[in-house]
Amino acid sequence: GGELFQHGAMLPQSAVNSSGDVLTGVDDGAYWRLLTSAFLHQNLLHIAFNMYALYLFGPFVEQALGRVRFIAAYLTTAIAASVFVYWLSEPRGLTIGASGAVFGLFGMALILLLRAKQDVTTLLALLAINAVISLQGNISWQGHLGGFVAGCILGVAFAFAPRERKQLVQVLVFAAVWIGMIAALVIRTGQLS
Repeated sequence: GGELFQHGAMLPQSAVNSSGDVLTGVDDGAYWRLLTSAFLHQNLLHIAFNMYALYLFGPFVEQALGRVRFIAAYLTTAIAASVFVYWLSEPRGLTIGASGAVFGLFGMALILLLRAKQDVTTLLALLAINAVISLQGNISWQGHLGGFVAGCILGVAFAFAPRERKQLVQVLVFAAVWIGMIAALVIRTGQLS
């Protein structure tokens, strides 16, 4: 409930908080919320779960992609999660957490493991459990879905790009994802304004 939370959480549409302060939403230009919300958490348990998932899957994905592509992909899936929240959540509700980006890692890991013809049973079970948990109470299924979809799209580019045009294909896929996110932001902002 502090200042950092109030001004950093994902807020699709401007609102007035319980103290009477106006909180600027993404619809009014607070675009930083699309990213800052991924670095805020509700409590220690919330951050612990997200950091544990990052610890489990982050090194595998980073090793497969390299540090620069990993950071770009992680930040892209974090913002993609917020774009899904922008479209599918209560316009004046606050959303926080890194789980959208973590679900992006799940999506990338799934595609990379499938490409390597590895057993994905455990990952699919983890995804199924998290899907059920995502539909409970105060959890942003919208952010989880957005991160996962973006992670799968990027994962396909990383895993299946032809070797001779790998960099070009990956840059084009990143560009397409970003163009799609920007278009979605513009359209939704028009709807909320």
